[in-house]
Amino acid sequence: MGGGTEVSELPEAILQSVFAAVEDTRTRNAMALVCQRWRETERATRTSLALRGIVRDVFLVPTCFGAVTTLDLSRLSPYGSALLPAEPAEERRLVARRLRQAFPRVTSLTVYARGAAVAAEWPGLRRVKLVRWHRRPEAEVGAELGGMLRRLAALAELDLSSFYCWTEDVAAAVGAAWPGGAALARLDLLGLASGQGFGSGELLAISAACPNLERLRAGCLFNPRLAGHVGEDALRGLAGGCPRLAVLHLLDPRGMGGEEEGGREEERGGGISGGALEEVFGRLPRLEDLAMEMHAPLGEAGAALEALGRGCKGMRALRLGRFQGVCRAAGLHLDGVAVCGGLTALCLKDAADLADPALAAIARGCSRLEEIELRACPRVTAAGVRQLAEARRGTLRRVSLSRCEGLTAARAVRALEPVRDRIEFLHVDCVREGAEEGGGGKRRRVSRGEGEWGRLRGLSAWVAAGETLGPLAEAGLDRCPRLEEVSIKVEGDCRRCVRPSPRSRLGLDALARYPRLRKMKLDCGDAHGYALTAPMGHMDLSLWERFYLSGIGELGELEELDYWPPQDRDMNQRSLTLPAAGQLAQCCALRKLFIHGTAYEHFMRFLLRIPTLRDVQLVEDYYPAPEGDATTETRFDSCSRFEAALNRRPIPD
Repeated sequence: MGGGTEVSELPEAILQSVFAAVEDTRTRNAMALVCQRWRETERATRTSLALRGIVRDVFLVPTCFGAVTTLDLSRLSPYGSALLPAEPAEERRLVARRLRQAFPRVTSLTVYARGAAVAAEWPGLRRVKLVRWHRRPEAEVGAELGGMLRRLAALAELDLSSFYCWTEDVAAAVGAAWPGGAALARLDLLGLASGQGFGSGELLAISAACPNLERLRAGCLFNPRLAGHVGEDALRGLAGGCPRLAVLHLLDPRGMGGEEEGGREEERGGGISGGALEEVFGRLPRLEDLAMEMHAPLGEAGAALEALGRGCKGMRALRLGRFQGVCRAAGLHLDGVAVCGGLTALCLKDAADLADPALAAIARGCSRLEEIELRACPRVTAAGVRQLAEARRGTLRRVSLSRCEGLTAARAVRALEPVRDRIEFLHVDCVREGAEEGGGGKRRRVSRGEGEWGRLRGLSAWVAAGETLGPLAEAGLDRCPRLEEVSIKVEGDCRRCVRPSPRSRLGLDALARYPRLRKMKLDCGDAHGYALTAPMGHMDLSLWERFYLSGIGELGELEELDYWPPQDRDMNQRSLTLPAAGQLAQCCALRKLFIHGTAYEHFMRFLLRIPTLRDVQLVEDYYPAPEGDATTETRFDSCSRFEAALNRRPIPD
């Protein structure tokens, strides 16, 4: 073989370009072990870092990542502890300066709110994300946020989607003569841990303080029975105050779950008419991504959506909740949402009158559609979904079908056969054939080998409490050679379910058929029952955790797991039980484990048996998260001892 140029002989500029193109963290770490030159090049080109470790061990902060611009400090252990010491003040300043010296170029910071004061060390920050699930401290309204924002005049993006506070805190802090308000381009307020929605006055105050917003996501009170609800005037004022908006998400936190139907005529759409929406859309010509979920059904929205399609030529993503008449498909001409021909992503929720002809019209009009989500659309059938899949075979990549009556797992999968070889993400409900007739219908098993889901990389499923993953296997999803990630959501009241037998299980072992499965999310947070106070004759949650986690040890390639334990809502407890700890300890290849709840220290010790485990985090991301120090579940020293034991073990790679 002729002599060629080796990688180590490349000029420094080219080598840095090669390293900068590598994004996977483990790959970069392996590259840094080759030689001293490669290590220095890797450190000099790494721009993003999530810092792990114990808060008090600040002397271990690495100083070789001077090029990092995106820094995540929110996961320092124990999760939720103060980043900066409360006393003395000199020690607080020392910690802050140490971080500033180690990462001098940071422009994007994610930090737990108890350590938000550290943001002042980087006055040139362009992006800040605050995280807090614990109780809001007793302080003057807006004082906590306002104190930080006053030091950040150049801030362009503020993310409070994972930050527990009051809506009046945000309005007071942002609207109180903040000098950086005019520079703010992105503001994310959707998903505040408090679950509140912004009223019209608060929304208008934010729009007046931040006139150059390009992206706004917020929960809004669309319920006309509530004082200060968001109505037509508030939407007009928002559109007039922020005409540059390209991304606008306004969702009613009380209407998203579908508990209230808002049947009275004056409540329909929260007092918002289609004509008012046309006026709002006319004031936002740059709109590209729109999401609106109302408290009550908004009727005859077709004309407003046609105005949206004509006036906002750049529309790419549309998410509508409780909009009726989105597409009538009454004739040959396209109407409603089908006029928005540039859409690549469409989500329709609680569209009671959406039928199969409308899906055919949408497929004909939206020729670039890549993502489609249908949720709680009772008139949609498998025939309509199949027609949509056939028409958009060349573009469709992501499909989510949820809570549509008659669309069982098997029917949904059969309807998507035309795009079986093209779908990259799929969500279905684990409902068996005949379940909609009360379980008495005849089950139909899809024959094996009908085809391969060759591009499927992500699979998501909803499972009712007490049910299993059997419908997925029956649907014909057994051949997915590239499947890398599975997400399972379990929901319901376990107290009303039949007691699980010792050998019964959810069916996680069936996922072992996917050879490339590396990451899984198992969310049982909305499966609730008795934690410690089960009455006579009732079962506690430890039995259900055994049921849901049995067989997880057979997933020999699983490397990352996010797990939400079932919870007792009456006690506000979401905690790992002994059977769950034993089952998780059998995951022999697990590297990252995030438990969204609490755990006793002696249960956590089971996890030390996993030879490859490197990162374990207890995330108490439910409100109100426990703050007391009465048990070993939340003690600082308990978490520190476990992490010290975890770090002492030799790790193979």
